[in-house]
Amino acid sequence: MKNRITEMLGVEYPIVQGGMHYVGYANMAAAVSNAGGLGIITSLTLALAPAEESPHPGHAGAEKLRMEIRACKQLTSKPFGVNVTKLPMLAAADMFGEIVQVLIDEEVPVIETAGSPMPEEWAAFKKAGMKIVHKCTSIRHAVSAQKSGVDAISMDGFDCGGHPGEDDVGNWVLLAKAGKILQIPFLASGGVGCGEQMAAAIAMGAEGINMGTRFMATKEAPIHANIKQALVDTDERGTHHVYRSLGNTERVFRNPTTEKVNALESEFPGDFSKIAHLAKGVNYKKSFQETGDAQSSVWSCGTSIGLIEDVPTCHELIQTIMSEYEQAARRLAPSSSL
Repeated sequence: MKNRITEMLGVEYPIVQGGMHYVGYANMAAAVSNAGGLGIITSLTLALAPAEESPHPGHAGAEKLRMEIRACKQLTSKPFGVNVTKLPMLAAADMFGEIVQVLIDEEVPVIETAGSPMPEEWAAFKKAGMKIVHKCTSIRHAVSAQKSGVDAISMDGFDCGGHPGEDDVGNWVLLAKAGKILQIPFLASGGVGCGEQMAAAIAMGAEGINMGTRFMATKEAPIHANIKQALVDTDERGTHHVYRSLGNTERVFRNPTTEKVNALESEFPGDFSKIAHLAKGVNYKKSFQETGDAQSSVWSCGTSIGLIEDVPTCHELIQTIMSEYEQAARRLAPSSSL
């Protein structure tokens, strides 16, 4: 399959594994890239983690990210990317500049950016010959990023795990409008988990897909088997939003902990201190990497959990998606003569 996305990213299939906390390590990214897609390392998981939480203890700050990038290069000869999210708390911090410099030093082929606009960093990436895929939850932000010179957009609809923005617009409208407005290629992101969706997205103008949650339920995903099984066992109703009163909406796995977060938000709207003990990242990490307890922490996933029925290898998953896509495309073919 060849289109602007596959040629730009240097991949066999237009399937990207989005950045995910406590999932996007070197082994995950390499497995996706080796299967013909584009794997992504999550920079902030590494760069902001205490030394004891790093797969490479002893390396401080952004150096942990550097080691992870080098580890990925040992695991795959194919292109891979790194997600870098610019959060307000990092905007003026030395750490963010260190992350950017590591990415340039290590000549990472593709950068998936998210969060606040970063025109200076985009310019630096472009100068270094790197391709930039910017994740957007609204058309206006996508148009702005296009004007700033990014190479592609990942349109992230309301179904996505993690942060869907505050506009509450789903992909059924978001993708169709992007197809009419954007000149640069874009990926369909948010709630994506099968080849039929990929065919529908391409029919609306997308040139590939970006999946997070679906890649969590793969054999290579570096998370506890119980979390993977929770994704299989839960249907499409198994997520909801938290942090809405904070203006930082996040779609997460529905469990007693997240229900408690919502109850406290209703009682104390906008007061993070009331939910901080439940929302701590260390709880997230403990569930994913130690206990496998899907009920005791706040962790991100999208509505694509309703499409997850097994835990294949990354290769098997990508081949299945491409087979489903081809079958869907054949079903569309007769209508092309109308």
